[in-house]
Amino acid sequence: MNVLVTGGAGYVGSHACSALRAAGYAPVTYDNLSRGFRALARFGPFEQGDILDAPRLLEVFERYRPVAVMHFAALAYVGESVEKPLEYYRNNFDGALSLITAMRRSGVDKLVFSSTCAIYGTPEGMPIVETCPQSPINPYGRSKLMVEQALQDASAAHGLRSVSLRYFNACGAHPSGEIGELHRPETHLIPRVLMAASGEIDAIDIFGADYPTADGTAVRDYIHVCDLANAHVAALHYLEAGGETTALNLGTGRGYSVREILDSAGRVTGRAPASRFAGRRAGDPPMLVADATAANRVLNFTPEWTEIDRIVASAWAWHRSPARRAIVATDS
Repeated sequence: MNVLVTGGAGYVGSHACSALRAAGYAPVTYDNLSRGFRALARFGPFEQGDILDAPRLLEVFERYRPVAVMHFAALAYVGESVEKPLEYYRNNFDGALSLITAMRRSGVDKLVFSSTCAIYGTPEGMPIVETCPQSPINPYGRSKLMVEQALQDASAAHGLRSVSLRYFNACGAHPSGEIGELHRPETHLIPRVLMAASGEIDAIDIFGADYPTADGTAVRDYIHVCDLANAHVAALHYLEAGGETTALNLGTGRGYSVREILDSAGRVTGRAPASRFAGRRAGDPPMLVADATAANRVLNFTPEWTEIDRIVASAWAWHRSPARRAIVATDS
């Protein structure tokens, strides 16, 4: 029952490995550690390698003979994708093709793909349903949409069945305190707000205060990483039961503005994070909120973490944990 998890030393990937092990699978992490952390790959065997390295991929497939693949290995910064689009297309799209080719050669026909709500661009209405037009406004979103389209074609031509999970803003941390959100560099809102609250950075930059939202700041649907991990396992069960290729949103259906996240962090930490206004970032839509009723229907998936203060509290516990401090100290 081995499952190959590309990018399993990263944030969402490591939580998926934890959920897989809890569900009785044996996760095998495959990661080049360019963005991930070796210390997060703690739930099964670790194999260092790049998804663009076809011989190395085939070697790992041969060694472990996985029943399925979960694919998280990708570059995932919207702003960086605007500055370095070709790197994103090479890593995210070419890398996915390399992985799909290795799966075909190894006889593996089930894939759960970490996609994104960025494929929708700036939707005309909220909440976003899977049938909304897919018009990404940045190279990151375009690279993910290209992979989804390749998976649809691979399903029709070769029988490789997949579930593309279009999730919204991953956040929070595992209650155990063993793993949590950590990036190099850290650009995500909740960890940076907590860094401001703890004095690790001077202030949090608010990118845009003139959006057409209730308080002028951008609104996002924040879904807890443990809910995401469980949804990936549910998607694997769906494929094992013979489910066909599909794409599903993962979110809570509730959006929070940047100001609301700052307020939540203040309540949780007892410290008001310092903030300052900055201009809008290229490629950022004003609001992204999911309609996730299809995931509930197809995967029987319902988020358990729905209160923003509880989500932020889990991130705050990780932020202060010995495990995070040890990784940061070693990495620096």
